[in-house]
Amino acid sequence: MHPTARRLIPILAITPVAAAGILLNASTAEAAKPSAAPRPAVHDAADSTKEQRVVKQFWTPAKMAAARPLDLVRSRGGRTTATPGGGRTITLPAPGAHAVKRADTPAEPTASASPTQAAPTAPATPTPTAQAETPAPTPSPTAPAATLSARSPGAAWTAGGTIVRTEGRVFFTYQGRSASCSGTAVTSANKSVVLTAGHCVKLGGAFHTNWVFVPGYDNGSRPYGTWVATSLLTTPQWNASEDMNFDVAAAVVAPLNGRRLVDVVGGQGVAFNQPRGRQMYAFGYPAAGPYNGSKLIYCSGRVFDDFLVSSDQGLTCDMTGGSSGGGWFLGFSEATGAGTLNSVNSFKYNFASYWMFGPYFGPEAQAVYTTAQNQDAT
Repeated sequence: MHPTARRLIPILAITPVAAAGILLNASTAEAAKPSAAPRPAVHDAADSTKEQRVVKQFWTPAKMAAARPLDLVRSRGGRTTATPGGGRTITLPAPGAHAVKRADTPAEPTASASPTQAAPTAPATPTPTAQAETPAPTPSPTAPAATLSARSPGAAWTAGGTIVRTEGRVFFTYQGRSASCSGTAVTSANKSVVLTAGHCVKLGGAFHTNWVFVPGYDNGSRPYGTWVATSLLTTPQWNASEDMNFDVAAAVVAPLNGRRLVDVVGGQGVAFNQPRGRQMYAFGYPAAGPYNGSKLIYCSGRVFDDFLVSSDQGLTCDMTGGSSGGGWFLGFSEATGAGTLNSVNSFKYNFASYWMFGPYFGPEAQAVYTTAQNQDAT
């Protein structure tokens, strides 16, 4: 494949470490505030009781079932085209076109974006931020070799544990169409933070609307309710230019029936500035074929540095559109379903659909998390 004929596929469905050092609990997490990272972009969502009621009523079972992906292609010159299909691969452009493909976006955005080509940088001193909370009772190589090219199909997660409560589907409206991603409930000072991908809160120059998180989504069932976002946050780099290296976001969700998210479903731990090349588990709700968004899917393996365009890390995984924003975990326990969130599903290359890529959780991601956990969730 000629290097100028590359495509990136952010996988939204419209698409975690034995951490070094000491893990801090939610009450002390504020002490880990980054000092150098630019302030994240913060967008008010449904920040009144009336707005939250309207958003919750908007998401009928039929509308959730209708949330489908489209393919979005962006050329080097900024031209954007969209076709229906949900995760299909479009023929590569001629060499020199440098097209960017985003799968599963349900309409054409009004602004173009191009990935920033950047060599991976050495991680800073490990800075774990928060360890997992349990809920109260409630109903690589730097250049992948041929041996890494073997397909690693995602499998349905059937082992139960914390992950089936903390991982969920994200639904929102993007330019008039119903769309979905994935997200993770994480431990936080306000017990109300969901971490996801940047393009799952903003794309094409505008923040999404009607944003909700459905933890434990299972074939249409919402066992832990529908949680409405009061604010959406993303990195300044994603906010300004949709830079794939910083495709990270958070949502702060309103209490539901007088209880906060983490008190109901628990929260996974989060860590930043960790060593690269670790073993990880990735989770999500892929909604493009051969998946349909009905079940929690996972992949696992040792991550590797992207040697093509981004400074992200890669994982052999065939999840498709809809899995965007789903959590990558270090130190994940299959017995308990708990781990430490350290990246999210972000994009794929269309000529290597067996690889998934996620952004490195550095100071910018940490700033998003820290700002989100200090937001008022009501």
